[in-house]
Amino acid sequence: MLDDIGMIRRQFTTHETLEGRIDQAFEAMKQLGFEALIYDYTPVPYDIDGVIMVPSLLKLRNIAEDMHDYWFDRGYFRIDPVQQVALRTSAPFFWNYDPDADTLIRRFMSEDTAPVTRYLSERDMSTGVTVPVHMPRGDYATVTGIRFGRNSDFERHALRYIADFNLLAHVFHETAYALFDRKDKSVGIRLTERERECLRHSAEGYSAKEISRIIDRSVPTVVMHLNAAAKKLGARNRTQAVVRATHYRLLEDRPTQTWSPYNL
Repeated sequence: MLDDIGMIRRQFTTHETLEGRIDQAFEAMKQLGFEALIYDYTPVPYDIDGVIMVPSLLKLRNIAEDMHDYWFDRGYFRIDPVQQVALRTSAPFFWNYDPDADTLIRRFMSEDTAPVTRYLSERDMSTGVTVPVHMPRGDYATVTGIRFGRNSDFERHALRYIADFNLLAHVFHETAYALFDRKDKSVGIRLTERERECLRHSAEGYSAKEISRIIDRSVPTVVMHLNAAAKKLGARNRTQAVVRATHYRLLEDRPTQTWSPYNL
């Protein structure tokens, strides 16, 4: 039984790179009976239209690299039943893509999700355990362990060790997140510091003229920054730009050092 959080954390922090900590997580997962790892992080769960966002980070171990193409470029992540469940729970769960299996993902399986089922079945990745990690600002990650093949005893084995896997996944993510760079934590929309500054003031109700006084720049310069930000955000006007930037957490000041309960 994994019960020493400090010891687990030290095993991860001995590695100074994100890839090293992911490798350590994979090695620890193999001790629990898993054969592959999927780790993803999404800064904002849903886009402005309420559709699941594609993650900013996806890391794989012992899984074909073409999964990146399918889950990112082809949008499989948006229709993946496992992600549908992960967004709705904070508890780890066992899943099985066999249509006759009664697991939590079953209610989300349909003709629309058939491409995901087919991809995983063709690669013998039909069963696994996923740990959702929901963070205070709304961002979330999932840590998934996969068992290849169709071993009927795996569900019993996985549920026996699910508490250990849950603890391992949370401590791993906390140490991994500490090494994320700005790109990992963003939704892919790049605003300049001046554009963000102007939008923040606009969100507080200031006009372009008032913002120009605050930042000591001309009114045309402020308008240029606001228009540039609106264009990047696909917004029709300044108000919509503020709404979208806020939704995507682009106006937040992100601390360089992440607070952790394990540092107490």
